[in-house]
Amino acid sequence: MAQLIADRRDIDFVIWEQMNGEELIQYDMYKEFNRKTCDMIITEARKIAISEMLPLLQEGDRDGVKFENGDVHVPQGFHRVHKLLLEGEWGNLQVPVEMGGQGVPGLISSASVEYFMGANWPLYVYASMGNGTADMIWKYGSDELREKYIKRIVSGQWGGTMLLTEQNAGSDVGALTTTAVKNEDGTYSISGNKIFITDGEFDLCENIIHPVLARIEGDPAGTKGISIFIVPKYLVNDDGSLGERNDITCTGVEEKMGIHASATCSMALGSKGKCIGYLLGEERQGIKIMFNMMNGARMATGLQGLAYASAAYMLAVNYARERIQGRDLVDFANPAAVSVPIIKHPDVRRNLLWMKSYVDGMRSFFYYMAACRTRALLAESEEERELHNDMFELMTPLIKDYLSVHGHEVCIQAIQVYGGAGYCRDFPVEQYARDCKIASIYEGTSGIQALDLLGRKLGMKKGQVFVAFLGEINKIVAQAKEIKGLEDMAKKVGDTAKRLGETAMHIGSTAMSADYKVAFAHSLPFLEAMGDTIMGWMLLWRAVAAKQQLEKRAGKKDAAFYDGQIKTAEFFIHTILPVTLGKMDAVNGKCAAAIEIDDDGFGGL
Repeated sequence: MAQLIADRRDIDFVIWEQMNGEELIQYDMYKEFNRKTCDMIITEARKIAISEMLPLLQEGDRDGVKFENGDVHVPQGFHRVHKLLLEGEWGNLQVPVEMGGQGVPGLISSASVEYFMGANWPLYVYASMGNGTADMIWKYGSDELREKYIKRIVSGQWGGTMLLTEQNAGSDVGALTTTAVKNEDGTYSISGNKIFITDGEFDLCENIIHPVLARIEGDPAGTKGISIFIVPKYLVNDDGSLGERNDITCTGVEEKMGIHASATCSMALGSKGKCIGYLLGEERQGIKIMFNMMNGARMATGLQGLAYASAAYMLAVNYARERIQGRDLVDFANPAAVSVPIIKHPDVRRNLLWMKSYVDGMRSFFYYMAACRTRALLAESEEERELHNDMFELMTPLIKDYLSVHGHEVCIQAIQVYGGAGYCRDFPVEQYARDCKIASIYEGTSGIQALDLLGRKLGMKKGQVFVAFLGEINKIVAQAKEIKGLEDMAKKVGDTAKRLGETAMHIGSTAMSADYKVAFAHSLPFLEAMGDTIMGWMLLWRAVAAKQQLEKRAGKKDAAFYDGQIKTAEFFIHTILPVTLGKMDAVNGKCAAAIEIDDDGFGGL
């Protein structure tokens, strides 16, 4: 088998040739890194992912986690590799050095984490999920909280979570009932129950630090009255040593469709009236602080979808090269003709190229977002910093939803390539499909992301951020129009972007009219159309970079790779983008049936 989890040649292409990664590591912030050290980091991450983590993927799925008397036990094989990940500091690659992390450039950490997630997402998350917790404490915590918690969380010595969801308060966070009562010593007594808490309890670390959303007694209802508290599993003494057990317990773990090795916990706080929490930031600023973590979590969920899709595609394309079945279509009528690998069959080739176009486009999109975040950090002017931050904000709902949804679709099509074998647990593609489904639900479902895009992001700065986004697409279109062989593709992407701009104006104005419910009924199709347009942009950009490299390189292997980039762009732009135009027709048509249908009209009564 040529490749596992991800195509290393493609990752190198995106980082160094498409995104011009060497430009990003010339700044003082990354003076410890050069291309050689960056390549070494990815190579070592790939090695650990394939040799250590991937062999535990099916074991983790088969054994799952065990809940006993409030304790959660992960699959036994996880312990040794988890220790290996912590020793190599693989869980904190992109965390800033001043927080105790490695400070690795975003493009390089993205590539490394793509390998880790594709190899064994639950195992990787046990080692890394606390980074979001540490980041919130770093930005909003007191000096005391920072000193006690951050470096121990970042190192993986302690874990970290986010306690948000309740039985009747999921997407509607403001409906939560968890309460906080202020004590004389400035701490708070927390009381309530939380559900769907990833890694709320597990036996790989000595303490777990829980940020908890709760309402201080007497504060107003809704999101405006919510605060956030740090609630450790074990209270922490002034010298950093562990004190007594806090009154927070795991009451059970969910039996899920997939990610069986990940502990999804129900948590009870204050059942004995002794759960101590420490206010993070200011009172009633909980939602603002939580969203600081949420954007990072949504990026991670998008990468999860990409990683599963890439791993499933690698398995499918290699299986198609090896699986002998049926005669070549040219010899279909000749019973004496030899059977051929299924990669020779037209529909299998179409399916593989469909999968490849999404994996390639999604990888470029994610790495582009990572580069935006890096460029914002490195910006020499406030205007430049604002541009990259705005672009990141605008496209976060797209990263989260488009990559998770289409990542799952790629996994489904990988099963299709395998046929009946893919439906059996002998082959990991069926596990990837089950595991990947959660990515479209985590951190807000598709409808929530579409609501965010239409309700908040599209109108940022009176639409100027969206206009700047279209301008970025048109820069690549202009380059492609000057390259022989790409002119037609460039025109189609440019026309699609123009149509997207018109559709955005249309749905935006509808959202501000009496028909606003109709607009929001079409918000997800609009998100899909915008995501398709981004894929066309990214794949055209790849084709431009490939054409430029073909002029410099004559090697047969390189030529095949670069030609593959151009053909992939050609396939998506000529076969998928026409469907995207139809999606935009539907959005502009403003069909109100979903709003006008009577509740009883849905049937099932």
